Amino acid sequence: MSASAADSKGPDVSVRPGIRDLEDAPPFVAPRTRLFEFRAQLTPTQTALFAAAGVVVFFLIWQLGHAYTSEANQKFLPSPVQVLTALYTLFAEKNFISDVLKSSYRVFASFTLAALVAIPIGLTMGSFKSVRAMLGAIVSAWRYLPAASFIPLLLVWFGPDDTSKLALLFLGVIFFLIALIVDNTDAVPNEFIEAALTMGASRKTVLTEIVVPAAAPAIMDSLRNMIAVCWTYLVIAEIVGAQDGIGAVMMRAGRFLNVDVIMAGILMIGILGVVTDILFRVAARLAMPWAFKR
Repeated sequence: MSASAADSKGPDVSVRPGIRDLEDAPPFVAPRTRLFEFRAQLTPTQTALFAAAGVVVFFLIWQLGHAYTSEANQKFLPSPVQVLTALYTLFAEKNFISDVLKSSYRVFASFTLAALVAIPIGLTMGSFKSVRAMLGAIVSAWRYLPAASFIPLLLVWFGPDDTSKLALLFLGVIFFLIALIVDNTDAVPNEFIEAALTMGASRKTVLTEIVVPAAAPAIMDSLRNMIAVCWTYLVIAEIVGAQDGIGAVMMRAGRFLNVDVIMAGILMIGILGVVTDILFRVAARLAMPWAFKR
């Protein structure tokens, strides 16, 4: 057989690696995952460990700050143990639980009312350009007005009772919340709306069955972020004329320079904020499972 005929039969299969060659190959080793990898997925255990490490580092820096403060000024920066002791004393001896419940009521009641107003307005503005043109300037202008500037006016209108405090917390978040929901609604892909209209859906159907479910996860995130702002306004709302609440306890402690009690109140607000954030995350997973399946 000529060489040209042998070449025409194709490559020699005898040179291909066999089973023995594959067995002799080095085992596959997966690449190591770096500690700080961009958008790496963490297991629940890793997430808990990182969270614990963050808390430990925070309290360690706090303790070092207290230790390196001069002894004459250490009362103005108490240690974590002193603040936790003050927090325990507030609950055990000062009926602090009633103040915590009162402040929680003010935050959740005012924020619920703000959400009930902001969600339909934001959805309507995000869905219909004419409504956005009519209300957009008003919402934008009110966002730049500090809520604390309304305290004298609210005291004149409602007096130093709960109504003025709820109104202040309401004004502190309502216009920011409307603006965020407008953006969330505007982010719904136009293809979804156009496809529904092409198939003959009414505007009400498009709004309730297309826009609302598509924007709901983002709106829930906006609610979760804005209730944190509501917590930050709590102390301002409870400064004037408040007889109960975390802010009132902190203001009374400030008159006597009880810095450990003041910091205990700040720590309590932080704890309540974390609990609120967790509740919103759980509620979002239960109410909108389709947003988390992927």
